[in-house]
Amino acid sequence: MATGRLGAYSLSTTTLATVYTVPVGSYAVFNVSFTNTQTTAVTIRLAIATTSTPAANEYIEYGTAVIGNGVFERTGLVAGAGAQVVCYTSNSTATAGVGTLGSCVNVVVYGIETSTS
Repeated sequence: MATGRLGAYSLSTTTLATVYTVPVGSYAVFNVSFTNTQTTAVTIRLAIATTSTPAANEYIEYGTAVIGNGVFERTGLVAGAGAQVVCYTSNSTATAGVGTLGSCVNVVVYGIETSTS
């Protein structure tokens, strides 16, 4: 079973991304950290879902603001086998002269997977 960093992803603007899926026969205890490396605020969404397109009742964060050069973190999350950590950002494109061009909102899932058998 894995421990430490379970998944990492650089988000694209307005696109849902599955950052981590709990393996079959396991459950996971984990944290999710969003890092905004641009100077302007963004909004994020976070779901623990059964598919890569979450239903409204699977979101645990929706429209949450992350300040420029800021971090948002959810800790102590638990999910069963097959659950997907799905993330989204309103804007992940740096402006010229501000930071590095490219994806500016990064997500890391870190924790521990435990076998259910």
